[in-house]
Amino acid sequence: MKCVLAVIFAFAAGLSLQSASAQESAKAKTTLDAVKARGMLSCGVSQGLPGFSAPDDKGNWTGLDVDVCRAIAAAVFNDPSKVKFVPLSAKDRFIALQSGEIDVLSRNTTWTLSRDTSLGGNFTGVTYYDGQGFLVRKSLKVNSALELNSASVCVQTGTTNEQNLADYFKSNKMKYEVIAFSTADETIKAYESGRCDVFTSDISQLYAERLKLSNPADHAVLPEVISKEPLGPMVRHGDDQWFDLVKWTLFAMINAEELGITQKNVDEMAKSDRPELKRVFGTDGNFGEQLGLTKDWVTRIIKAVGNYGESFDRNVGAGSRLGIARGLNKLWNQGGIQYAPPIR
Repeated sequence: MKCVLAVIFAFAAGLSLQSASAQESAKAKTTLDAVKARGMLSCGVSQGLPGFSAPDDKGNWTGLDVDVCRAIAAAVFNDPSKVKFVPLSAKDRFIALQSGEIDVLSRNTTWTLSRDTSLGGNFTGVTYYDGQGFLVRKSLKVNSALELNSASVCVQTGTTNEQNLADYFKSNKMKYEVIAFSTADETIKAYESGRCDVFTSDISQLYAERLKLSNPADHAVLPEVISKEPLGPMVRHGDDQWFDLVKWTLFAMINAEELGITQKNVDEMAKSDRPELKRVFGTDGNFGEQLGLTKDWVTRIIKAVGNYGESFDRNVGAGSRLGIARGLNKLWNQGGIQYAPPIR
């Protein structure tokens, strides 16, 4: 009997070790491995913010944040359509990233110290330099945020906007009433219905949400910018390869604009003998392989979504319904602060 029990215990122990080993192997798998095995990138986006991430009437997602995910899919699969877009509220977005539900969060999310250190994630760069502002009805005849004393303000919970709002009114010794909602749609609908005097959010979002109003021309964005809101993609801590891949996908788009590489001329530019272009296109060096990609990774990205400037213009800039001026998001050599390290 003792021998039989010994065999059973040994077998059980063996199964336990195999199970533990399988769990460790699963943990050891990189995000890139998981994405390739799945055959699809899982990308966390907003629940519908025009210009950044929103589905059309056929369910096709477009926007600046969407382009980042399509660029990653193009770099990995040579197919920008291999993306599953997961709409997330401001409150749920970080949990979805932490839990592994998504591979990357590309959802107009502000880079702050606390978010970069306490949420189990890393920001990979800045897709849009923004700042918080205020949207008001023109009928109120308010020309400055300093005229908003005693105003009621609609704001979305789970965002940096709440603290910025409190700081601004306190520093200017003004009173206000907060009316908070859990989603962006609830917030803009409450503003339109008259439940508050003012809607506050990132200025880019104010322009996007204004398009949803029945008469957008009746509303104006005030001139004050009350905060720094650098928006960018986020990945989980602990996988440097994936962190580098997502980061350099964005950097490739920015560098491509600086070098004059566009969707239309990418094949012609790839024939150039210029040293910096040879590195970008993989004919000199193994930069793609260092990221776990192919030599033509930049070509794949630009063919899929274009350079950073093309994406900006198409989604939020002069070529879009939003018509937002490029401003700080111009390249560093054109009067802005958008900048990417070189591919070398």
